[in-house]
Amino acid sequence: MDEYEVSVEPSARDVKRLVLPRVGAVAQVDGVPGTVLLDAAGAPVPQVSEFFASMLASGASVSSLRSYGLALLRWWRFLAAVDVPWERASRVEARDFVLWMRMVGPANGRAGYAPATINHALAVVKTFYLDRAAAGQGPVVNPIPEAGHRQGRWVQAHHNPMQPFAPGRRAPLRQKLPERVPRSLPDGVFDALFAALGSDWDRALLAFYVSTGARAAELLGVTIERVDPGEQRIGVHRKGSGRLQWLPASADAFVWLRLYEQHAHRPEGERSLWLTRRRPIRPLTYGAVRRMLQRANESLGTGWTLHDLRHTAAQRMIDDPHLSLTDVQWVLGHAHLSTTQLYLRARPDEVVARVLEHHRTREQRPVPPPPQPGDGYSADVLKVLFGGGPRG
Repeated sequence: MDEYEVSVEPSARDVKRLVLPRVGAVAQVDGVPGTVLLDAAGAPVPQVSEFFASMLASGASVSSLRSYGLALLRWWRFLAAVDVPWERASRVEARDFVLWMRMVGPANGRAGYAPATINHALAVVKTFYLDRAAAGQGPVVNPIPEAGHRQGRWVQAHHNPMQPFAPGRRAPLRQKLPERVPRSLPDGVFDALFAALGSDWDRALLAFYVSTGARAAELLGVTIERVDPGEQRIGVHRKGSGRLQWLPASADAFVWLRLYEQHAHRPEGERSLWLTRRRPIRPLTYGAVRRMLQRANESLGTGWTLHDLRHTAAQRMIDDPHLSLTDVQWVLGHAHLSTTQLYLRARPDEVVARVLEHHRTREQRPVPPPPQPGDGYSADVLKVLFGGGPRG
């Protein structure tokens, strides 16, 4: 276990100086549940394995198990740093866990985890302890506090059923989420990013990302039998549900794909569409694609991500008057239309450009000349109108 600094008393912990030990891991294994959390000794944690088995029986996907496992791994490392067993964790540990995530965060130069990441971690830990409580294990009180009976829907028990529920107060420790503004690339910026790529392999991948709007992992999971150039479609398995959906792609994307396939070395029996260029030839991973985009960003001095390409595809479809909002929802695979409606919000750069144009238009308007003596009514007429003058 790596060394770390921590005070003895829980109330006196200096969470800003707390360094989590790099112990444990999330691993894939044969059998059920298939995803396990390894402790410091490299052995699966049986309580977490039982929790994952319950999730799997309830219809959770493999990607969900891994996401929950990474959140629990962070919690397990924090408890190891403060020397508290998982079954003895209290509200104090939960509070300090949130403070640590807010102040320290990942080791990438950024101060603190994103609010959505903190809320996700709290939800995962809370669900784990609820599952263990149902099995008769863990602490008597869940370390993650509930919202409370006067929050959420309880306080609106007699609301008008024709109106949506108003948002209640946030539960303790939950973070306030900033307004979600999609990050899409303007056409000129995307063209520069596309030109900065170094191979047809990179360009084909980027063209499919920006024309299909598929998530990063969804596109990387495409197999060669799920490519239909005649209909200009590719088949992806949707995140979460795992259902197969055929997405339309641009003609340019298939042209770049053809150029990519001319140089690709596909081992016999390999079904993955996207393969590495260097030996050993194997299916492309998310890390390799992210590194490809990072190299292009470094040459341009930008910081675009793979998810920004999905936002770009969504914004382009939203701006097309021939596509309805439900069309875009179907292509993006959103479960709720409210998620798709985020793209209807005006982008700050566009608002600024329109306001500046408004100011320029006003400056170009002709200024009316000042009134001159003799213009309008004479003084005698005004006296008659407002009183005081002679009447005829």
